[in-house]
Amino acid sequence: MVPKKVEDEHLRDYELVLIISPEVLEEKFDAVIDNVSQFITGKGGIISDVEQWGKRRLAYPIKHFEEGSYVLSRFKLKPALSKELEANLQISEEILRHLLIKLSS
Repeated sequence: MVPKKVEDEHLRDYELVLIISPEVLEEKFDAVIDNVSQFITGKGGIISDVEQWGKRRLAYPIKHFEEGSYVLSRFKLKPALSKELEANLQISEEILRHLLIKLSS
């Protein structure tokens, strides 16, 4: 079994900003965030923080929406899995836009 510290060295720090559709109901809103979190933790990632910024006006319309709910998530994940995470975010109908930022270490 590999010690925990060695596993952490293979993980990279990321920040993920999501803009979730305003049509997503309150009950389903948490499920959308949970799905993203479960993907990260299911692949061996570690989530350190999730901040809900609330509904904000968009700078320009996205899919005919003028506003969206913003969520910021900070986590560690293996670099090879970042592309898979982004592919899953792109096919989600509830997520209007996302921005995945690799933090320098």
